Amino acid sequence: MPMKYIPALALMLCAYGASRAQQTNPAVELVDPRVLRVCADPSDLPLSNDKGEGYENKIAALLATSLHKRLAYTYYPASTGFLRNTLMKFRCDLVMGEPQGVGSVQATNPYFATAYALVFKPGTGLDGITTLEDPRLKSKRIGLIAGTPPATNIEADHLMGHVRSYPLVVDTRFHLSTVHMIKDIESGKIDVGVLWGPMAGYFAKESKPPLRVVPLVHEKSGPAMAYRMVMGVRPSDQDWKRQLNGVIAAHQAEITQILKSYGVPLLDANFQPIKP
Repeated sequence: MPMKYIPALALMLCAYGASRAQQTNPAVELVDPRVLRVCADPSDLPLSNDKGEGYENKIAALLATSLHKRLAYTYYPASTGFLRNTLMKFRCDLVMGEPQGVGSVQATNPYFATAYALVFKPGTGLDGITTLEDPRLKSKRIGLIAGTPPATNIEADHLMGHVRSYPLVVDTRFHLSTVHMIKDIESGKIDVGVLWGPMAGYFAKESKPPLRVVPLVHEKSGPAMAYRMVMGVRPSDQDWKRQLNGVIAAHQAEITQILKSYGVPLLDANFQPIKP
C-alpha cells in the first residue's frame, strides 16, 4: 500500500472506532457519566418538587442507586418550552413522566400506565359512574383543566355549560390549578373534577375524608384518555435509552410500589384499572 494512504486510513479507523464507541457506550452520550442528571418541575406534587418529595423524585433516586450514579437536578417549571430549555439544551440527560408517543423526546419503555379521571365525594349521587356520557353529570358542576383531552368529550356531551375552568399553563411555583380544583370539590363549589390520574389519585387520597377516583377508560369517542408513561432522553441517546430500559425492567416492581404509595391510579396492558 502506498505510504501516502496510511495517514488517511488511520484517520478513517480512528473515526470508525469513535463511531463504534458512540454506539456502544452510553457514557459518551452523557454530559457527566458519573451523575444521573434529571430535569423536573420544582413544585408539581405528586410528580416532583425541589425537596425530593414526589414519586418521580423517588423513582429517579431508585435509578441513580441502581446505576451507581450521584443524582442531580435542574429544576424548571413544566410549562411551555420545558423540554426545549432543559433536555435539549443538555441541562440534564433525563426527564420523567412523558406520555408515550407525545412530544419530541426519545422514549424509554413504559414504566406505568394511567388515565384522566373523575374525582368526587362519595355519596353525592355519582357513585358507580364510569364515563363522561353519564346523564347524571348534566345536573352537576364540573371542574376542568382548560385544554386537556377530556374537554373534547365534555363539549360533545353538551356539558360545557356546567364547567368551571382552571388554567392549564401556569407557573407551578405560584399557582396550582389541581390544588384549587380539589379544594373546590371539598368545599362544594363544584361537584366533580376531571383531572390527570396521578394528580387525582394523590390529592383524593390526601383529602379528609378521601375522595373517589374513577379512571376514564370507557370513553367511546374523542381523544385518548389513557396513556403509557415513559422517561425521555434526547433523540440521539440510543445507548443511554437502552441502559435505562434495563434498569426499568429490573426494578419494575419497586417502581409500581412507589406509584401505588402516592395513590396513582394504575392501568394494566389493556388499559383496565389495577386494584390498589
